[in-house]
Amino acid sequence: MAKTFFEELNNENVTGVAYKNINLKKAALAYFANIGNATIADMCKQLNLSAPKVTTLLNDLIQDGLVKDYGKVESTGGRKPNLYGLVPDSAFFIGVDVKQHHLNLGLSDLQKNLICTEENIPYKLDNNKASLEELCTLISNFINGLPVPREKILGIGINLSGRINYATGYSYSFFYFDEEPLSKIIETKIGIRVFLENDSRAMAYGEFCSDAVHGERNVLFLNLDYGIGMGVLIDGQLYYGKSGYSGEVGHIPLFDNEIICHCGKKGCLETEASGWALTRMFQEKLREGSSSMLSRRPGAPDNIQLEDIIDAAIHDDVLAIELIAKIGENLGRGIALLINIFNPELVILGGSLAATQDYIRLPIKSAVNKYSLSLVNNDTKLRISSLGEKSGIIGACLLVRNKVLIN
Repeated sequence: MAKTFFEELNNENVTGVAYKNINLKKAALAYFANIGNATIADMCKQLNLSAPKVTTLLNDLIQDGLVKDYGKVESTGGRKPNLYGLVPDSAFFIGVDVKQHHLNLGLSDLQKNLICTEENIPYKLDNNKASLEELCTLISNFINGLPVPREKILGIGINLSGRINYATGYSYSFFYFDEEPLSKIIETKIGIRVFLENDSRAMAYGEFCSDAVHGERNVLFLNLDYGIGMGVLIDGQLYYGKSGYSGEVGHIPLFDNEIICHCGKKGCLETEASGWALTRMFQEKLREGSSSMLSRRPGAPDNIQLEDIIDAAIHDDVLAIELIAKIGENLGRGIALLINIFNPELVILGGSLAATQDYIRLPIKSAVNKYSLSLVNNDTKLRISSLGEKSGIIGACLLVRNKVLIN
């Protein structure tokens, strides 16, 4: 039986003409993935191939079940050309967005459509083997419940916070207790190709590829959660840095304090402007006698989490709102520094703290105006993420699609 295109794609022993044909198919699929539907003339121009060669290529992709002839193009005159495009349900990709206390999973098709999601699945991210086993189990359970053939799932993208080497598949912040890359460990357990990505970078890409970005090409995405991460897009391309560790904005030494950051250093932005900082400040205020709707919660203040404070602010809790404004101003100082360096068109505020909307955006905006150069920040728009929790799922799915079909 002849091998499918995807079996050939994963075959490292392919050489010669077969290897060249696979690359031509990948180029065609990448074009459709980025542009949408196209005519033979469009593809000849883009791929620099003759019409007969493109016709043969399209026929092969149609036979593979990846491309479809969508019929004639509407035209005012002359012979109407046929329009070709991807078959949406010919392949699927899974996105896994790992949070501190929960998990979000989603399935997308070949045309970037998000087919289904499961959000806020209880899960505690701990740096131990039991937590890794639970992660693999939850992913497997999600796959087993999907209404698509397992063989059509081409890859799983997993977002983790911290330092991720996307090229090697190593995570240096979580589950780094084996010589084998984390991506390979999970891949062996689940049986589907796995790709790791930094969570903030995946969220940034999810936002960039959605309607949240209106033509801007130079974008900073701030992931405001327990920690502070950043995804950077320069001229529409994700910026990784030499080893893939760019975006560690939470560890900019910005404050003269004695608070030890999770990285082991003092004075990092995260010590005064993160979800961890907000939780610490809130608990301290309750111990000092400040009033809040969370004051009488059993186990307070020690068992109060970031999610509780965010919910309290949304329900107009004065203490929660005041402290969010405080960390917002501190965040604004850090973002002002970034704006002076990058001169972005757009800064997107995402992550769990973005759910507080103007309670955090307005203090950030005020501090940005105060601490950045007006000539620079006048060119920068500041927006709250419109995708919320889905940005990470979408970004994970799309980045896997890129890595399987395009890279």
